[in-house]
Amino acid sequence: FYTSVDIRNAGFKLAPVDTNLFPGGWNNLSAEMLPPAAQAARLALQRRAPQARRLLLVPENHTRNGFYLQNVAQLQRILGDAGLEVRIGSLNPDIAEATALALPDGGTLTLEPLLRRGNRIGLRDFDPCAILVNNDLSAGVPGILEDLQGQLLLPPLHAGWHVRRKSRHFQAYDEVCKRFGKLLGIDPWLVNPMYSQCGEVDFAEGTGMDQLQTSVDALLTKVRRKYKEYGINE
Repeated sequence: FYTSVDIRNAGFKLAPVDTNLFPGGWNNLSAEMLPPAAQAARLALQRRAPQARRLLLVPENHTRNGFYLQNVAQLQRILGDAGLEVRIGSLNPDIAEATALALPDGGTLTLEPLLRRGNRIGLRDFDPCAILVNNDLSAGVPGILEDLQGQLLLPPLHAGWHVRRKSRHFQAYDEVCKRFGKLLGIDPWLVNPMYSQCGEVDFAEGTGMDQLQTSVDALLTKVRRKYKEYGINE
């Protein structure tokens, strides 16, 4: 339903280095970008849930990160401009009642405790048609979000970081780049970051560092080979 991509531009090469399925930078959009963002949200909802009028936004639990909260507020604004009634339901157990949080820009954001009634979730006086998750679920799927009926949940729970792996993402992207390069007659390397997958490394315990160093050296050797091929001296 939504995504953001981190891109690195070296001048001689342009490649995405990370893809976020629960983007947290909506506060970085300029004022000029808000109308087209609302239009894009409206079109996306028409494809997925044309009858949706009420949307529940489920954010991360960190309520002290002012910039993240501004991101949530901006997302609420965009979805509101798309014609939806949008309220925010928090998974944070510390949010036991409607709580207004101060934002760095001087505004406020109201979080309300998430409630489950049968196979639906909502707020005390709010029964949403759709739920938009802005929580990457890295700690796993909260039971309150499972087995919902009659409500559209975006993105799907299996998009969370508890089951996804960046190495798998880059493997899939690598295959796309190979097909793309063949189609256009270009070297896929020009749009694809080189990557490798290292084995068991534990930074806390300091184990696996030798294997990490070996993997890094091997990858840099491949990069140097490509730089030489294209005459890149930077």
